[in-house]
Amino acid sequence: MILGLEGSANKLGVGIVDASGVVHANLRSTYNAPPGQGFQPNDVAAHHRQHIIGLIERALLEAEISSDKITHIAYTRGPGLGAPLAAVAVVARTLSQLWKVPLLAVNHCVAHIEMGRLVTQLPNPVVLYASGGNTQVIAYSQGRYRVFGEALDIAVGNALDRIARYLLISNTPAPGLNIERLAAEWAAIFREEDCVHLDPDIVPRYTTLPRSKELLKEQLELYSANHPEAGIDTSYDIPIITTIPVPIKGMDISCSGISTYLKTYVETHTPLDPRLICYSLQETLFGSLVEITERAAAHVGAADILAVGGVGCNLRLQEMLQIMAAERNGRLGAMDDSYCVDNGAMIAWCGACMLQAPLSMDLLIPYTEANCATVTQRYRTDSVDVPWHSKWPLTQ
Repeated sequence: MILGLEGSANKLGVGIVDASGVVHANLRSTYNAPPGQGFQPNDVAAHHRQHIIGLIERALLEAEISSDKITHIAYTRGPGLGAPLAAVAVVARTLSQLWKVPLLAVNHCVAHIEMGRLVTQLPNPVVLYASGGNTQVIAYSQGRYRVFGEALDIAVGNALDRIARYLLISNTPAPGLNIERLAAEWAAIFREEDCVHLDPDIVPRYTTLPRSKELLKEQLELYSANHPEAGIDTSYDIPIITTIPVPIKGMDISCSGISTYLKTYVETHTPLDPRLICYSLQETLFGSLVEITERAAAHVGAADILAVGGVGCNLRLQEMLQIMAAERNGRLGAMDDSYCVDNGAMIAWCGACMLQAPLSMDLLIPYTEANCATVTQRYRTDSVDVPWHSKWPLTQ
């Protein structure tokens, strides 16, 4: 049995997984900042310190085992926020010495991929890893997960969080989820036949927006009359935002321009329905993600696509990825928030994968050397050897 401890950002996760891939416990506690604010690393670290022991006790109860059944403790070495990573690593080192079990230092990004491969049973997909701290398009090559495209500035989830703050959208349960819900409300207004896939030189493929401002106004007025509870104000000239900067740079993506553009837009346009912003943001940003993922898939000759990370459980993004994968005669591997969002089970399972191959002392750390278990804020996906990758299925 492997205990997994995750705390690289605002989500604290504790999971227990066995060597066959069975998840015996997967608990999580999330730190949420007030609306309009982001989370500070020291506040997140304090949250993790407050809740981690209780989560571990609950996980052992849920798994119906005692601590003496734990053979290894896997913890997130990085990447992530320094203070939260360190808070969880202290607990990992302490338990290692108390229980006399070795530590496994896990790369957070690789753990997302391995959990996705386990849940979806896709052996060698192209991976879109989209979260609050990371945005990468990844494929396996020559012993490592190689990054074929990534965010050049801020991650996709970071951009979503910022725009949620501009719009004063609640951080509970998550700003990205609330943006998704508001975008879905706006999308429900339109009939598919009244929308168009616009010129890919203007907006990315798979992006769908109404054909014209006149049609938008007509549909909004009709929808508002039939659904007064929706609270849509049709008394002003509602724009169609098709001028959001397309953030594609080859197989890379840039999200800071979208964030800056929409900050200015929100500040200079009144009144404004936040649902319009959320809808237009998702269509443009997610269309861009799908496009760079498709380019990477074409480059490596792959058909199957795996979506991981917190943004990866967005249903609209999954819908776009599904269309793209089907066009390539491939499959989409998608998960819900139990395993797509940061969690302890993925850290434990990645530790189990690591044990299937010889490990260096900096990754498999004896309890007598537990003080050597460190954290690394910048711990890239492509800096880690994954010798277990070719063994499939991993549960055998």
